[in-house]
Amino acid sequence: NHIQNYLNTINTPWGKLFYLLIWHPLESVTGKNVLDFGSGFGITSNFLAKTNRVTAIEPNEEMIRNSICTNPYRQITGGIEQMKRLSPQTYDVILCHNVFEYVDDKKKYLKEFQCLLKPDGLLSIVKHNKAGKIMQKAVAEYQIQEAIQLLNGKNSESEAFGSIKEYDNQELENDSDQAFSIKKTYGIRTFYALQRNEWKNDDNWIQQMYQLECRVEKIPEFRSIAFFHHLLCKKS
Repeated sequence: NHIQNYLNTINTPWGKLFYLLIWHPLESVTGKNVLDFGSGFGITSNFLAKTNRVTAIEPNEEMIRNSICTNPYRQITGGIEQMKRLSPQTYDVILCHNVFEYVDDKKKYLKEFQCLLKPDGLLSIVKHNKAGKIMQKAVAEYQIQEAIQLLNGKNSESEAFGSIKEYDNQELENDSDQAFSIKKTYGIRTFYALQRNEWKNDDNWIQQMYQLECRVEKIPEFRSIAFFHHLLCKKS
């Protein structure tokens, strides 16, 4: 079961570290109205619900059945059609993490985000970064031919979600018709996916690697080869 495999990964040391690195740029988000679109297992919704009013939208019913909800938040089953039912200019923060790689038309989603965000609202995007993916394929996975195919423009595949359509950061601004501008870009998973998994069960591994990843997340040379980018965007 691909969903179960994905859920198992979340509970590994590297799965936990991934979310810690996503969350720390969002530490100032407190006392806000938050929309988590494509909320998956609700991990980030649950985290932010400690100090915020969170609405989560997710189309995959199996993921919702296995979702984490130790802190109360509103869960909606569906996609963009459910987002259209929400009141305009309601949210201070909208999250869209690892979603746009699996949709055909980013523009229509960005248009809805623009409508739902307050004038000074924040849009948080987590996305794949092709250079980091090529680095992992060539170095950690020994899949040199796949690395070459990615360089040639071929999409990679996710067992759980299908074809992964990567896009660059500037494309996001263009698809929003300049309604959003990227204010900050963080690299995620710069180093830790290149290490052997057996090293990652050391008691100090998460703490030490978290410190290292945070040190380089905004340095362009390192950020350019991170597997993911976390973009913080403001309404223009």
